[in-house]
Amino acid sequence: MAENVVFHFDIDGEDFSSAGGASVTVKKKLRQLGIDSEQIRRVAIAMYEGEINMVIHASGGTADVIVSDHEITIVLADHGPGIPDVSLAMQEGYSTARDHIRSLGFGAGMGLPNMKKYTDSMKIETELGRGTTITMTVNIT
Repeated sequence: MAENVVFHFDIDGEDFSSAGGASVTVKKKLRQLGIDSEQIRRVAIAMYEGEINMVIHASGGTADVIVSDHEITIVLADHGPGIPDVSLAMQEGYSTARDHIRSLGFGAGMGLPNMKKYTDSMKIETELGRGTTITMTVNIT
C-alpha cells in the first residue's frame, strides 16, 4: 500500500442502535484491503468497545482509523467528562455506567481492558471536563 488509507466516523452519543456501526464498516473495509483476519478481528473488537464507551460515557465522539503498511491505528476522541482514575478504569469489572445502561447489558467494565488486550499498544490521554482520546495500534504481520 503506497499511502495510508484513512477512515473517519462520527459516533452518535446515547444511540445504542447504531453503536458498533463504525467497527462493522472498518471490518469490511479491512477485508477489502486484504488485511489478515486475525488483525481485523482485533481491530473490530477494540473499536467496538471504544464506540460503546463513547456512547455510554461521553455522548459520542469521533473514530479515525489509519491503515499503513505496518499497522492499523485507531484514534477515538470524545468531549465527555474525562476519566478520573485511569488505573482504576483499566481494572476488569470496574464501571461507572448508570444502572439503566447496565440493565441494557452494557457497562460491565470490560471496555478499556478489552481495548488493551486486543491491541499491540494503547495510549489514553484524558482531561477531566474536556474529554478523552485513546490511540491504539494493531501491528500488521
